[in-house]
Amino acid sequence: MQFVKEPPSFDVDALLPLMSGEFVFGVGTSAYQIEGAALADGRTDSVWDTFSREPGSITDGSTGEVACDHYHRWKDDIALLVELNVDAYRFSISWSRILPDESGAINEKGLAFYRRLVRELRRHGIRPLVTLHHWDLPVYLQACGGWQNRTTAFRFAEFATAVAVGLGASVDFYTTINEPWCIVHFGHRSGTHAPGLQNESAAIAATHHLLLAHGLAMRALRVHAPQAELGIVLNGGPAYPLSDSKSDIEAARLFESEQIHRYAGPVFNGEYPRGFAPQVAEHVRPGDLSVISERVDYLGWNYYTRNLVRRGDNGVPKLVAGNGYPLTDMGWEIYPDGLREVCSILQREYDLPPIYISENGAAFRDKRIGDQVHDPDRIRYIQSHLQVIADMIESGIDVRGYICWTLLDNFEWAEGYSKRFGLVHVEFDTQERTIKDSGKAFATLSAAKNANGREVRIDVAP
Repeated sequence: MQFVKEPPSFDVDALLPLMSGEFVFGVGTSAYQIEGAALADGRTDSVWDTFSREPGSITDGSTGEVACDHYHRWKDDIALLVELNVDAYRFSISWSRILPDESGAINEKGLAFYRRLVRELRRHGIRPLVTLHHWDLPVYLQACGGWQNRTTAFRFAEFATAVAVGLGASVDFYTTINEPWCIVHFGHRSGTHAPGLQNESAAIAATHHLLLAHGLAMRALRVHAPQAELGIVLNGGPAYPLSDSKSDIEAARLFESEQIHRYAGPVFNGEYPRGFAPQVAEHVRPGDLSVISERVDYLGWNYYTRNLVRRGDNGVPKLVAGNGYPLTDMGWEIYPDGLREVCSILQREYDLPPIYISENGAAFRDKRIGDQVHDPDRIRYIQSHLQVIADMIESGIDVRGYICWTLLDNFEWAEGYSKRFGLVHVEFDTQERTIKDSGKAFATLSAAKNANGREVRIDVAP
């Protein structure tokens, strides 16, 4: 290794509670956002394939058909992970690569891709953190009602079994479902994400069936992946009323309940919030809540910003733009204290297992200049959130790891390729990868942690 004079870096001294060898530093991705190879080796369409082809669905008119071409460039991308010195890599499995049609027959070519990926990660000492469902439901299941259909939950358990058996003992962390609130709210209520529905009844049904799918998958994984730590990834931030009016205060409370407690309540307490229980009752069968509240070994929490809320039409909570704080390119407030606040809410309400901050990061308008991408705002964003995590650990909250979103600039769902979250810049026309200053800083931080706190300078530039 060569030393560089002044590489971009984090303030390691301020983050000493994270420097334990047990704390995990990693990065995350998801299948549809990076893999591409949409029809390669037997893969069939997911709801995001069909949704992104609909005119007007994606801001820049793009699809994930090619994305970062990770399916073909995975070895190069693992080499980037090695350069970043990460402990772990969180990625998701494409359901329609593994079970491409309603027959339930396993697509061995699709499974072989993930076997190779996991094997190579292990070879480099990087822990694979596998997410089973990151929003890309197969189209053949959507044709039967998708998450509105109770049967989909049982099909998900079959998928979990196929993956666990296929990957064997090589995976020691499984997440069942990533951000069920987003699937419900954006996919079934607002229609801005796949499958593009705007139907409150569909959203209510999807809420219960996603949670049921989680519980059924947990039981399947306990049998077929007994070596693994098992959990779910939820998301959200504290909700603040826009004003001191009673209506805005009530709207903020309702939004926080919808985003956080409708999911954490059933998982940890075996019950829905009082106000929501009557709405979802028609979908709940005897024994369901016992399945949903199957013990989890960890909770993954994704945090990006707080929620500023006012009362909208018909009393429905409405999110509003930031109120004086700096914004990311997504228009989201940079509000790191919200991470502490939401974890405090969770700790107060539930008997929690260890927490992993499973996604946190920011989009900024990065530009590559030669072989450099200077992104100081992203470094500041990550530093400020890591500082909050360090403070949380010192206050007694059991946080075990931080997964930065994301490894690569990628297909950012409804925003297409117009928003860049990556530690690594991708030139989508050529697929050229360039580690940004934030990636170099993250590499330095990870190396410092792995050196038990000794300051380390790593040259990851070409």
